[in-house]
Amino acid sequence: MDARKLAKLRRELTAFLDEVAGTLGNARRRRWCDAYLRGILLDGHRKSVEPMAARLKTIEQGDADYEQALQQFLNQSPWDTGEVRGGLQAWVARRFGTAGVVIIDDTGFPKQGTHSVGVARQYTGTLGKVASCQVAVTLQFATAKEVVGLDAQLYLPQAWADDADRMARAGVPVAVGYRPKWQMALAMLRQAAGHGFCGVVLADSLFGTVTEFREQLAADGRTYFVGIDSTLKVVAADADLGPVPPAGRTGRPPTRPAGVRAGAKSPNVKEWALGRVADFRAVMWRKGTKGKMAGRFAAWRVRPAHKLSSGREPGGACWLLVEWPAGADQPAKYFFSNLPAATSLKRLVAAAKSRWWVEHSYRELKDELGLDHFEGRSWRGWNHHAVLVLMAYAFLQDLRRTRRKKVSPG
Repeated sequence: MDARKLAKLRRELTAFLDEVAGTLGNARRRRWCDAYLRGILLDGHRKSVEPMAARLKTIEQGDADYEQALQQFLNQSPWDTGEVRGGLQAWVARRFGTAGVVIIDDTGFPKQGTHSVGVARQYTGTLGKVASCQVAVTLQFATAKEVVGLDAQLYLPQAWADDADRMARAGVPVAVGYRPKWQMALAMLRQAAGHGFCGVVLADSLFGTVTEFREQLAADGRTYFVGIDSTLKVVAADADLGPVPPAGRTGRPPTRPAGVRAGAKSPNVKEWALGRVADFRAVMWRKGTKGKMAGRFAAWRVRPAHKLSSGREPGGACWLLVEWPAGADQPAKYFFSNLPAATSLKRLVAAAKSRWWVEHSYRELKDELGLDHFEGRSWRGWNHHAVLVLMAYAFLQDLRRTRRKKVSPG
């Protein structure tokens, strides 16, 4: 966004900050919050402090030391990220409503060195390999027409959480320790639910493969549609696992069916799909810019049973959806969902494919707004930068939504 256009939006930006962030505790903090947000929105290749400060000073021709002030606001000022994040979610709910899906994902930020908070050699889908990087878990809200970021939190690998000295140098609060990504995701979803974001939860196999994650979503009353690994095992939803064996002369009487015991066998989802080739059919899920988007899919009612041989009974009935591209020698993607049993195949496919929004948003969050441009090392600085980028993105998406309403017929 160029300086002239941003200047014309000063009133709208002030109103946005009033609703989302308030005063942040004092007028100076609020002033530099406004400046940092404008720095993110202004055209420019890098959205780190030094280049943003230079652009702002050129435009405003002020006497202040923009770089020092922005650095202090970002890295030392003690404003509460959680409160601002809550304000942002409440604002999004008012402006966009809550009738949509919520998308959990993780994304990587390539980073060299060992001192920047959370940096480690770890897998990132951003690069498709193990590399030195930071990784964040993100939560986004998507409707049929737009996507908005609700949350982004930095993941701390176990090696970081176990190194008290390094944690202290990066300013990580003592109460913050290691949490698997799926536990971070659950906490983020629960906070967002407090602002009304209770739609279908979408996630990839990093999260969906974790049994506890799916069970906790169900316990929270959430509907989910999640990717899974091909190795997870299933049985048919109506499978007869046999009677409970009679009690022996000694020992504890059995309580589980005969099919739930050490050594019990069940197919993994890949084997299940390979044995049901005739069930696959073409489904179109939406029209894209290059025409109809379609693929080959099949769905069955199953019960997750990958711990059957350990004596654990299968989980509750759910959908197994499998995508098998035409011409491929095996399926490509697998999903579990607890959508109702009467859900059509087309609806299942549409839900699974709704995750496309996340890649759309990352392009703008990173390439245009600089989510991955933070150059500091501290926990506070990273979290401050992330929530300010989410705010800038929400502000832009609201401008676009408003314009669409003005030009739409009727």
